[in-house]
Amino acid sequence: MISLQTKISLFSFLLFNLFVFCLTTQIIEEGGDENLLEEWRLATATYVKENQLSSNTGGACGYGDLDEAGYGRDTTGLSSALFGRGSSCGACFEIRCVDHIHWCLQGSPSIVVTATDFCAPNWGLPDEDGGWCNFPREHFEMSVASFAGIAKTIANVVPVQYRRVKCQRNGGMRFTVTGNSYFHQVLITNVGSDGEITAVKVKGLRTGWLSMGRNWGQIWQCDADLRGQPLSFEVTVRGGRTVTSYGVAPSSWQFRQTFEGKQFV
Repeated sequence: MISLQTKISLFSFLLFNLFVFCLTTQIIEEGGDENLLEEWRLATATYVKENQLSSNTGGACGYGDLDEAGYGRDTTGLSSALFGRGSSCGACFEIRCVDHIHWCLQGSPSIVVTATDFCAPNWGLPDEDGGWCNFPREHFEMSVASFAGIAKTIANVVPVQYRRVKCQRNGGMRFTVTGNSYFHQVLITNVGSDGEITAVKVKGLRTGWLSMGRNWGQIWQCDADLRGQPLSFEVTVRGGRTVTSYGVAPSSWQFRQTFEGKQFV
């Protein structure tokens, strides 16, 4: 005979496992599996001084002033193997220096950086000596501040491990509206979740949902005149999650204004 205490214990165990199963299923169905950490991958890293950053053009992602965009100095450029023609703009990577006792900081601390630029290849130099961003190498051209968090800045190039992680952002996504009477553009910054936007739609008062295409970096465009209409945006990220921000911009919006919408949670 099974005792009452044993029956209670078995029931509690089954109930707990049912709860875990249901919770896991809900996370997967909602696209919330970005919390699961990826495996570490091997790459290399260098750093670029602040006066060498492509700040005049806003970098290859179009963010402009990184402080105003909310990214600060924990940023990195990506080689073409990681950049994906701009699709990785806004992605967050955890990076740590490994396997170099002279250059890596003690304990191999890691740092989380945001992809904000492109590291162009240099086919005139060997892959292992200056051509670090040549395809198909996976390489990070970090800001000096972020590089100093994992290695000594007297180093030239260091071996690293990296993995994609969830982006922790303050406040909502930001939509900077540009364009003219013939087309509508929006720069989207401060994106949470995995940070990698894969699809954008915009809606005016007199339109349905209009799909936007990537112009370059994180600047999205559609051929429509949306002036004088309140704007709503729908943003989908790499993990499949979608957030819709209704009425982000009022009908009185002007080009180059920035508006804050909802955020991935």
